Amino acid sequence: MTSQTDIPTLASLEYFPYLDESGQISEELQKKIGVYAVFDRDKKMQVVAYSRDIYLGLKQHLIRKPEFCYWLKYQTIERPSRTILEDIRGAWIAENGEIPPGNGSEQTAWNDPIDAKIAMTEEEKETYGKSEDKNQIKLLKIVARRVEAELKEKLKQTRNTDMEMRFNAKLKEKGLLDLK
Repeated sequence: MTSQTDIPTLASLEYFPYLDESGQISEELQKKIGVYAVFDRDKKMQVVAYSRDIYLGLKQHLIRKPEFCYWLKYQTIERPSRTILEDIRGAWIAENGEIPPGNGSEQTAWNDPIDAKIAMTEEEKETYGKSEDKNQIKLLKIVARRVEAELKEKLKQTRNTDMEMRFNAKLKEKGLLDLK
């Protein structure tokens, strides 16, 4: 845990595997407030973020960018303070020497809900265009469920994880996937 004035350097923190041997994110991070840096297989920084629940933040990144989530460094704090969290994030990005993709050019892909609509087949796009609102919503839910199943299978095959991932049902109606 860090106090109000301590900002640990990235270099002073150890790397932790993103997923443990059983394919899970450490449950020790559940409900922990803090800043975390995500690194790829080669330990190149991909994103620095902060959260009121580091565990949930890591889960969101894993579902969005599994091919870049191999290592992490983190720092927890006792009480929520956006100023402290932003100061740590800024210091780590500066220490890195360049803006990581998830804080720059790929920020949307790392942070926003997954748009399942881009996975629509030509036939689905045509049906969607000819449908009324109610049927459009049904079609978007079908597409979102298919993309969800594909994402889960990809995680199982590439990262050997089958951790529980529950998606927001209301967003599926809009063709978007985001964890609850």
